[in-house]
Amino acid sequence: MNCDCIANGSQDKGQGMNKQELASRVWAAADELRGNMNAGEYKDYVLGFLFYKYLSQYEVDYLKSMALQDDDLPHVTENDKKLVEDVQEAIGYFIAYPHLFSTWMGECKRNEFDIQHAYEGLNAFERLISPNYKRVFGGILETLGNGLPKLGTTAGQQTAAVSSLLAIIDDIPVDGREDYDVLGFVYEYLCQQFASNAGRKSGEFYTPHEVSVMMSEIIAHHLKGRSSIQVYENKTQNWIQFNVACA
Repeated sequence: MNCDCIANGSQDKGQGMNKQELASRVWAAADELRGNMNAGEYKDYVLGFLFYKYLSQYEVDYLKSMALQDDDLPHVTENDKKLVEDVQEAIGYFIAYPHLFSTWMGECKRNEFDIQHAYEGLNAFERLISPNYKRVFGGILETLGNGLPKLGTTAGQQTAAVSSLLAIIDDIPVDGREDYDVLGFVYEYLCQQFASNAGRKSGEFYTPHEVSVMMSEIIAHHLKGRSSIQVYENKTQNWIQFNVACA
């Protein structure tokens, strides 16, 4: 599927995107992608690829800060061992040019993208995480990778589904120009939509933002003046103590 079929109708990336526009784009524009999957599963794909786009862009920005130009990016490969080590040390991971989100988008617009590129890119990301950052990035895209086979019974179906999703993600800004946390907003919005479609058990999955803020303010007022607080973690059935001065 040609990514331009969706991206051509997108907003100029030079402009900011407000929350209403972002919410509408994330949910409504991808109706065809969801198909037989529920909102909870859809959330994993959107957030996974959006975060991968962010990681890709963060690396590109770092490389350009080191004086690399656009024409130099195709030479960003695993063959340059020193570059790999330098990037890993600076940002914690390395993504080679063939696996960058922007490279996938270029392939998509030329009808050259294949689902195998996504599998290879996600596997390479996990493999090229710096040992010092394994606790930060290790397994962070595992759910996305494991979920790709659910997008179709054939490679062609999976390619078409991911191509459509890449076009949607490409239209979501991650350059920091917005005056709000884009990743956080998308996560909360999708959780909210998931809860709305989960019926009477929705409270198990999502607490509205306004309720969360009010609860936090009540708790903060109640704990005002304390040097430490204890929180009971129901799953492990243990008390966790926090030093307020270090919080």
